[in-house]
Amino acid sequence: MKIVQKYFRNLTELQINQLEQLYDLYTNWNDKINVISRKDVDNLYTHHVLHSLSIAKYINFTPGTMVMDVGTGGGFPGIPLAIFFPEVKFLLLDSIGKKIKVAGDIAESVGLNNVEVIHSRVENEKRKFHFIVSRAVMPLPDLVNRTRKNISSEQINAMPNGIICLKGGDLSAETEPFKKVVDVIALSSYFSEEFFETKKLVYLPVK
Repeated sequence: MKIVQKYFRNLTELQINQLEQLYDLYTNWNDKINVISRKDVDNLYTHHVLHSLSIAKYINFTPGTMVMDVGTGGGFPGIPLAIFFPEVKFLLLDSIGKKIKVAGDIAESVGLNNVEVIHSRVENEKRKFHFIVSRAVMPLPDLVNRTRKNISSEQINAMPNGIICLKGGDLSAETEPFKKVVDVIALSSYFSEEFFETKKLVYLPVK
């Protein structure tokens, strides 16, 4: 948890408390089903919570923003972001029932009233959102094809509505179709830990 406070110094007592609860909650769930890699549980705050919050380094969502987390799994990046942005509405969506059950239980356990959790495929979701977020779910062109219908035309943020995803490795092939508008940020520019050396944030405005 100290690693999160190292980079986010203005967390409220409530936010600190909610984030601190995540370790026991995920550890307990991981004993029942493999929500995150077992060897990764000890690195929960670096590999999962801080990684998710890199989006908060990139954009400060306006209160009232609607965000859909596609393929949230056990709740990343959606749950850390929902803790960080209590006035933003998050829909956490995943097609794997047992993982989305974990996300729902954890959101409820830490008292997040700005989170809705759905067991569904993104193709079936019809509502509109200002931003789509995801973490290593599918190639960017596929994500654009499946979520373009969900991007709202209402603009309320400083940045145009679109997709923000967290990825690793060489992204040149999947960003090539969008090279004139895509923004790729090396997370090592935000965080000094070795884990982030190959990690990137990709932002694509979608009209």
